[in-house]
Amino acid sequence: MDRNIAGMIDHTLLKPEVQAEQINQLCEEAKEYKFASVCVNPTWVAHCYELLKDSDVKVCTVVGFPLGATTLETKVFEAKQAVENGATEVDMVINIGSLKDQRFEEVETEIKEIVEAVKGRAIVKVIIETVLLDQDEKVKACELAKRAGADFVKTSTGFAGGGATVDDVRLMRLTVGPEMGVKASGGVRNLEDANAMLDAGATRIGASAGVDIINGQEGQSSY
Repeated sequence: MDRNIAGMIDHTLLKPEVQAEQINQLCEEAKEYKFASVCVNPTWVAHCYELLKDSDVKVCTVVGFPLGATTLETKVFEAKQAVENGATEVDMVINIGSLKDQRFEEVETEIKEIVEAVKGRAIVKVIIETVLLDQDEKVKACELAKRAGADFVKTSTGFAGGGATVDDVRLMRLTVGPEMGVKASGGVRNLEDANAMLDAGATRIGASAGVDIINGQEGQSSY
């Protein structure tokens, strides 16, 4: 199957120790390979926007990252500020404890408020952190994200000890149906991994190994 895999990759660098030189390289690689976006921590959004504003590469950032345990008000502020700084894609982490406590209305409200806060300016991807959830919780998280009007569900932050699996991607696609995006993130290191995720129903790949994926090499998983 012919695929524009580069156009499905969020070229990602979320390590806490990242410096400007690495961000500059990330953006240059994204332009060269025509990745969908760069995914960076909020502090780098304005910088990336300036580097990428004359290209088709979008700026993606994270909200409530990586634990999902900040308050709703904080997450909404983060999302609004990110958009003001140039982000057009926002990957938010749900409150995982609330989901596991079955406080489903809280989870849905949180997603919905972030979607509303950036509506018309950015898409929202909801990170459900699959490694911390059982099967029923994964399904419920996807259902809540869909009902709240999110654009994507996303597997993982990469910071909780696990990443995307083919089975999780397949389950997420089955749950949300064909109209929502599914992002596989964490542990996608090579072209074989990427194609497996896309075959399972992913429409976006979050990876720090984007260049290695496109070049058919084995990359190291880092965030």
